[in-house]
Amino acid sequence: MHVHILGICGTFMGGIAVLARAAGHRVTGSDANVYPPMSTQLEAQGIALIDGYDPAQLDLKPDIVLVGNVMSRGNPLIERLLDSGLPFSSGPQWFAENILRGREVVAVAGTHGKTTTASMLAWILHDAGREPGFLIGGIPANFGASARAGGTGTFVIEADEYDTAFFDKRAKFVHYRPRHLLLTNLEYDHADIYPDLASIQRQFHHLVRTVPGSGRITWNACDAALKAALAMGAWTPLVEYARETAAEWRARLVSPEGSAFEVLHRDAPVGIVRWPLIGMHNVENGLAAVACAAGMGVLPAQAAAALGRFTGVRRRMELRGEVGGIRVFDDFAHHPTAVALTIDGLRRQPDAGRIVAVLEPRSNTMRLGVHRKELAESLAGADRVWLYQPAGLDWNLDGVASALGAKAAIRRELPKLVDSLAQDLQSGDRVVIMSNGGFGGLHERLLAALRARSA
Repeated sequence: MHVHILGICGTFMGGIAVLARAAGHRVTGSDANVYPPMSTQLEAQGIALIDGYDPAQLDLKPDIVLVGNVMSRGNPLIERLLDSGLPFSSGPQWFAENILRGREVVAVAGTHGKTTTASMLAWILHDAGREPGFLIGGIPANFGASARAGGTGTFVIEADEYDTAFFDKRAKFVHYRPRHLLLTNLEYDHADIYPDLASIQRQFHHLVRTVPGSGRITWNACDAALKAALAMGAWTPLVEYARETAAEWRARLVSPEGSAFEVLHRDAPVGIVRWPLIGMHNVENGLAAVACAAGMGVLPAQAAAALGRFTGVRRRMELRGEVGGIRVFDDFAHHPTAVALTIDGLRRQPDAGRIVAVLEPRSNTMRLGVHRKELAESLAGADRVWLYQPAGLDWNLDGVASALGAKAAIRRELPKLVDSLAQDLQSGDRVVIMSNGGFGGLHERLLAALRARSA
């Protein structure tokens, strides 16, 4: 079968492309925004990419066209697709029908942490010899790819609540039919799709309705919004985890920055995790993965030992380089809660150097200004803050900078941001560059500027 994918360079659709190729299909695709790591991953798989959405690409006459949720009515390619009579489907529906059918599906859903937690869970199952397949919205360093077919049994999916396609406005995750569901947390996000938190909770309730009674739902008992969503109805055994609140599964810190913690089951120690990760959010992610894996028969001590060999996910506090004692990190944080957790994780390290936060408000929710009132507080833990005001942002960052005082500055052009950073940074600084996009290659441009400065 020839599968042609519109919006192929998104992490989800790119993962589907890899899985379709592994299943023996011919795969082609197109996208308007092509950048690593997804573009290089697809090229390595021998998948042909078309730049842009020229309607002429349908002359390839694929057997089916998979439509990413970036596509909308009025796009000339979509209009020709509808006129052509070619078969088309959404990515989630095709994926569920052609890849997930007959598998033991494990879905990880939540506003924050689902990429990292799904990666941890896939690694635990791999380490236990389960040969899991997976589709994750990032690239786990242990695997080097965002998707893998695996064996014929377990499949781990990062379950996104974003809408499915222009012709299917349900959340993606209602297509997956998981037997095991892990819920990390729930906050208001995706303001371009959902009007309020209640509407997102309703989608999570729809997901819960699809989990069989013989399955298992592992959830964060600290999260009031999740609790309210589950109160709408649950027909599956519920297993609670929480770092600080009383729950069946808990974590006890061994090191203050989170690089080691003890896993407790019903208050009894069952394993210790010692790993290269930091931050309380990663302690919660690791605890959740151990608890969920236990429901699949993996001993907690074995899961904890596996996490000791987990090396993280690209773009989740990924060290991109060090020049003259200045370390430059890349992080996907694009919600105030995630921003604050990232900075808190750095602050808990014993390093004495400054924390320099660089933020691009790029997500649809950020661009609409929904979280503008919380943004300054989320950045307050940094010693220095640089804000990038991209063209077309629907609101002005001056208020955020003003609330942060002398520590904050705004730049509206990327070259000027690079120059300002290169002049301001000093040995010992930890620079965390936060965006859910490529940020114009800022990481490498900054490292190059620092090398030139030190030459």
